[in-house]
Amino acid sequence: MTVIDNAALANDERWMQHALKLADKAEQAGEVPVGAVLVLEGQVIGEGYNLVISQSDPCAHAEIMALRAGGEQVANYRILDATLYVTLEPCCMCAGAIVHSRIKRIVYGAPDLKTGAADSAFKLLSDPKHNHQVDVGRGVLAAQCAQKISDFFARRRKEKKAAKIAAKAKC
Repeated sequence: MTVIDNAALANDERWMQHALKLADKAEQAGEVPVGAVLVLEGQVIGEGYNLVISQSDPCAHAEIMALRAGGEQVANYRILDATLYVTLEPCCMCAGAIVHSRIKRIVYGAPDLKTGAADSAFKLLSDPKHNHQVDVGRGVLAAQCAQKISDFFARRRKEKKAAKIAAKAKC
């Protein structure tokens, strides 16, 4: 029988709500809406959202931005005992940075079935070949996180289709 710790779940949901607000900032900036918040001893030490497009930086994923800020806050690339909350399952690049940062735990909302590196496509965070494994929490506010991504890409497809139609009409 699985025991559910309601207080821990409520805490995870609280921080995931914060990550969702950061994802909104990404979307407002025209970025894929992913947000991340890094928490140590109940305090935010880093946060980030996707800035890949606006910074012309393929590494400017939400997780990387949060880890960079957290590293600056603790003055170390090793961010021991911290938990990273992210709205979308991390990719391979982010998973590598997460392992390297030595954070204790990651909690993600929506799975990424194509490129997720925590559970879905790869299991990099728990691979025993690494010198550090990260505890993984999954599915916190998954429906909200997944809907945010789905709505964004549906809107993008609609905008591209409208632009094609408009371009054809000018010809």
